[in-house]
Amino acid sequence: MATATYKVLGQSAPSATTETDLYTVPASTETIVSTVTVANRSASDATFRISVSVNGAATANKDYIIYDATCAGYGLQAFTMGFTMDATDKIRIYASSANLSFNVFGSEIA
Repeated sequence: MATATYKVLGQSAPSATTETDLYTVPASTETIVSTVTVANRSASDATFRISVSVNGAATANKDYIIYDATCAGYGLQAFTMGFTMDATDKIRIYASSANLSFNVFGSEIA
């Protein structure tokens, strides 16, 4: 019988203008992503991107679920997602500033 583990799936404060892996689904596991948050630790607005790549493939235009959205200075954005991912799928992030923090929450099912 499958067991669900509810947890923080990933956290990152990426370098500016650098695509970064936020979460990779472990082998023999499926994942349900419930929430993604973006927090701006600076007074200046910043933009960000979030993509989901099947089987860890290179990011393509079709993978973006958020593209160049703005997070206001000292702001927080929370996205309730509810999407599923299979083993080796990846969530990647990109930020215009090094002052953004990303968190992803959900359940791993093994």
